[in-house]
Amino acid sequence: MEMDDLKTGRVLLVGAGPGDPELLTLRALRELQEADLVVHDGLVGQDVLDLIPGATPRISVAKQRSRHTMPQPGINALLIEKAREGLNVVRLKGGDPFIFGRGGEEAEDLRKADIPVEIVPGISAALGAAADAALPLTHREASSAVTFVAGQCKGLSDQNWAGLAGKGRTLVIYMGVATAPDIAEKLIADGVSPDMPVAIVERATRPDARAMRSLLADLGDLVAREHVESPAVIIVGEVVDRSNAEDRLVAIARGAETVT
Repeated sequence: MEMDDLKTGRVLLVGAGPGDPELLTLRALRELQEADLVVHDGLVGQDVLDLIPGATPRISVAKQRSRHTMPQPGINALLIEKAREGLNVVRLKGGDPFIFGRGGEEAEDLRKADIPVEIVPGISAALGAAADAALPLTHREASSAVTFVAGQCKGLSDQNWAGLAGKGRTLVIYMGVATAPDIAEKLIADGVSPDMPVAIVERATRPDARAMRSLLADLGDLVAREHVESPAVIIVGEVVDRSNAEDRLVAIARGAETVT
């Protein structure tokens, strides 16, 4: 058979949401059930993977800080290769593909290779964390702006966070557990009050989720004291005090505590 006679498949970049399988979109569930192959991240929980038919092949490209099972260029090449084999490939990502999911890079390479690609959005970790802690990311009396940043993207020294946190603004930090002390130091040096409320939501929307609250000056110690591990989202801003579940996020005056 000539190469031109082969049917090119497609790739769907699908958001798996923050963890709870019930937060998948209907489109995401349908694409998982109809896929010829699922290529998934390590942050995608087993409960979501269990929704994939047992006969559907799956490939894990799990990543951890400073250690990748498969480098990003290799993932891109894999998606292109499998689509050129005529497969309907679902690239399953935790949260949303276009919020720190490197979906933009994958989509660019797929389009350059003339591979049809579609995006199926998912509920981001920030939205899942805010919902778990009953914490509004915006509030008419506390915040009219929200910014998402990566706590380890290209190194903190290369990032300009001036004006992103402070009065009337909410800062949501992904992948910030390992660099929490540096994040606090950076924000305080940029003029954010050491007394600014912060919250950490670990494993948002999952049965073992934890929500913690303290002050910016205590952020690094909080992570160490409570043995916080990824995945976790850090929220900085006055909205932390506007949680609709104050019994779950402890009073700042008592210091940081853990809520399950």
